Amino acid sequence: MARDTAQAAVALGGGHGLFATLSALRRLEADLTIDSLTAVVTVADNGGSSGRLRGEFGVLPPGDLRMALAALCGDDEWGRTWAEVVQHRFAGEGDMRGHVVGNLLIVGLWELMGDHVRALDWVGRLLGAQGRVLPMAVTPMDITAEVRGLDPGDPARTTTVRGQVEVATTDGDIVSVALDPPSPQACTESVDAILDADWVFLGPGSWFTSVIPHLMVPGLREALVNTSARLVVVLNLEPQEGETPGFGPEDHLAALFEHAPELKIHTVLADRGSVAHPDELERVAASAGAELVLADVAADDATDRHDHARLAAAFEGIVSRV
Repeated sequence: MARDTAQAAVALGGGHGLFATLSALRRLEADLTIDSLTAVVTVADNGGSSGRLRGEFGVLPPGDLRMALAALCGDDEWGRTWAEVVQHRFAGEGDMRGHVVGNLLIVGLWELMGDHVRALDWVGRLLGAQGRVLPMAVTPMDITAEVRGLDPGDPARTTTVRGQVEVATTDGDIVSVALDPPSPQACTESVDAILDADWVFLGPGSWFTSVIPHLMVPGLREALVNTSARLVVVLNLEPQEGETPGFGPEDHLAALFEHAPELKIHTVLADRGSVAHPDELERVAASAGAELVLADVAADDATDRHDHARLAAAFEGIVSRV
């Protein structure tokens, strides 16, 4: 791929994982390695401020969309200020306690404009966001999971758990996840962005509730399978309590393949210090035709958080080799 052509990147996920990926990719955009950047965000959250707004207004949960917009804010005074404003959570003891400014702004524009994408584009313009934020689907949905080990009398029996928060905090072992409704309508602009991209980045993040749900939306899954973009899977640094207890990097990757065996992956990126069995991970990656890249991408002060600058350097290395 010649560097005199546009390099469009799409990042998929939600929450803090997507925030890290976008923060890293924004550095590449500033260095002209990436020319355009789009975030496609999971919209199945049912907890906190997002869950309350979703329940009251029947809208998509705005929280992960807000975090993605904050990640794309510039490093100048305007960007830093607006990033702080939209992430501000109200204190106090009244009805506003726990609500986030950015969530209210997004829902207000949705009500005013009646169009999810147009409203998010307006928020992005207000913030000076260096990229576009889109929902993965425009249909309100819930995540469900088949979970093993919740019945003390029959540990092998699976139980259906409903709701993003409930799935993320289950005491059992997640066997599979699905969406309800099972075929939500993909956001057209998200599908187009994936099909037009040069690079697609999936992960890190809550594996069963932020990463894999993208593969459960039929239109989005079809775009991910058929795009000519090179797909990079970014693995988590450690297991997540509730969702992936005891998972190693190869287990995360295997779970992804189980939900979308036809997915064509170009590169699997993992933190060098988080991989106990690199040969096994390389074997699992190779089974999908992917190259394994090990790099030091963890933050020094947190075992579960990616360092944005190190992640950017790893992305730069992957993109520049093509």
